Amino acid sequence: RERDGFLVSFSVQEGQQWSIGSVSAVSEVEGVDIADFAKQVRLRSGVTYSPTVIETNVARLENVALRKGLNLVRVDPRITRNERNRTLDIEFAVVRGDRIFVERIDIEGNTTTLDKVVRRQFRTVEGDPFNPSEIRRAAERIRALGFFKNASVEAEQGSGPDQVVVNVDVEEQPTGSLGFGVSYGVSQGVGFNIAFSETNFLGRGQTVGLDLSTVEEDRNFRFNFAEPSFLDRDLRFGIEAYYTETNRSNARYNTKAIGVRPSISFPVGENSRLELRYKVSEDEISDLIAGSSAILVAEVAQGAQFTSAIGYTYSYDTRRNGLNPNGGVLLRFGQDFAGVGGDVSYISTNALALTERRVLNEEVTLRAVVEAGAISMIDGNSRVTERFFGNGKVRGFEPNGYGPRDLASTNQDALGGNFFAAVRFEAEFPIGLPEEYGIRGGLFFDVGSVWGLDNTAGGLAGADPVDDSLRLRSSVGVSIFWNTPIGPLRFNLSRPVQKEDYDKDQSFDLTISTSF
Repeated sequence: RERDGFLVSFSVQEGQQWSIGSVSAVSEVEGVDIADFAKQVRLRSGVTYSPTVIETNVARLENVALRKGLNLVRVDPRITRNERNRTLDIEFAVVRGDRIFVERIDIEGNTTTLDKVVRRQFRTVEGDPFNPSEIRRAAERIRALGFFKNASVEAEQGSGPDQVVVNVDVEEQPTGSLGFGVSYGVSQGVGFNIAFSETNFLGRGQTVGLDLSTVEEDRNFRFNFAEPSFLDRDLRFGIEAYYTETNRSNARYNTKAIGVRPSISFPVGENSRLELRYKVSEDEISDLIAGSSAILVAEVAQGAQFTSAIGYTYSYDTRRNGLNPNGGVLLRFGQDFAGVGGDVSYISTNALALTERRVLNEEVTLRAVVEAGAISMIDGNSRVTERFFGNGKVRGFEPNGYGPRDLASTNQDALGGNFFAAVRFEAEFPIGLPEEYGIRGGLFFDVGSVWGLDNTAGGLAGADPVDDSLRLRSSVGVSIFWNTPIGPLRFNLSRPVQKEDYDKDQSFDLTISTSF
């Protein structure tokens, strides 16, 4: 009415639904076996057609081509309409692509980060055949570094019709933090913390971290450094040093630990890595309160124990570079062998399997985790500083809140176990709030246990031995995920479903949300 603006109306009309008819795959490139491509198609006859489903399958087949080293090929989805029964026949064709090569890679916007940090995310160098899929994956790796607020990777015409220039335009963001804080934990009370971290130290992509914290009378110091491209190779070198001192934190005794752990990791396959490490540490248990278990009394009498151990961890992760762009799996298996000198000898084993999938237009993430560990003593009995307590493995319980416990002793101490196992199911989803708030919801169900001791003769004289048998615990709960300026927080409200009478449950906890 005032003639100073326009009203714009968008009319959206939904068309007829189409279903998938026949699905096939063919190769028009000599020497390419289509069987390997066909078995990666995840499209069934009868499902409702969606462009997203087609794009997802094209991405899977392009990943197969990358694994086979087929650079000058592409995957074309050919769609045939059947008007009578409203079905679409889909044919995925592997065809010869244009003979185009990379002339150069230009990087702009990196005022702090060195060019080589960005360039080493490319598997393509100047003169290689141009593969759009590999360039897209390089762009994902650049964004995953976390060094840049924005990162765009685009290709444009080069000096000739068969040449392209790959332009990388990045916008840097702060990668370091210095924090002074006060924290509160349901079980630990009030604490103070000073933390420094830098994930792009001097623009070299190196990680440096320093953490000093106190909770009540506990002390913790930790330093870590990592170089992701040691000797300019895909070789990650890291070193960690720590000193911790606990004063009856969730226990009736004090502990002191100091140690150093250098490590090196390298790829052993397309999606797998191997880490080799060495750890040297000294652990001591002291100031045991009267009335504690005879098991702990015997462990305190041993005094400080020196540990020298070598170990390895093999990991296989397809969540980012796998054939399925909407999900993947993580497999991790590691062992530590103590007894290369030192006072203790054991084999400690840890294993983890995770599967993750995004569904419902990639808005809902479903996740399942299976985790287990075991320690086998070669000489002597295990101590509480070496055993598992399952903290955080089954939510809904206090730290040291479940597992073998000496009920015959006055203090009814939690003793931990030589074995643990846990299965966790999670769903993460939007809850209707604007995306800029960074708040999402979640549901979870956990089940697991801690069990097994070398020495079960606890309690008082003439009392029954400690029950260290496998007894399952389980819990259900809801979560709130919140991406805040101080980091991703997770609020859990849980309720134990299955527990023992002596377990100590905890209905609420606040943690830093971490990824595996």
